[in-house]
Amino acid sequence: MATIEVTDASFEEDVIKSDKPVVLDFWAPWCGPCKAIGPSLEEISDEMADKITVAKLNIDENPNTGTHFSVRGIPTMLLFNNGEAVATKVGAVSKAAIVEWIEDSIA
Repeated sequence: MATIEVTDASFEEDVIKSDKPVVLDFWAPWCGPCKAIGPSLEEISDEMADKITVAKLNIDENPNTGTHFSVRGIPTMLLFNNGEAVATKVGAVSKAAIVEWIEDSIA
């Protein structure tokens, strides 16, 4: 399963009401580090599809959700479990670091 695109309008349905944990990546097209972690997130989405959903939210097109969660820099990933933001990871990090962060956060 590939990553899903989330908007301010679909956030409630796609993330808060999800039946499994969601990693929400706040990104923008002009952000180099965001592009750098994109392939890792796609791979994680495929490899962990039975455990989590990986979603992306373009902050240029959807400013409200990022503002609501006080996202100050990108890339920022928030992990939601049962409708609650339970963990945050900021910056471009390795795929292994992202997987470890996810597993530690949903354990």
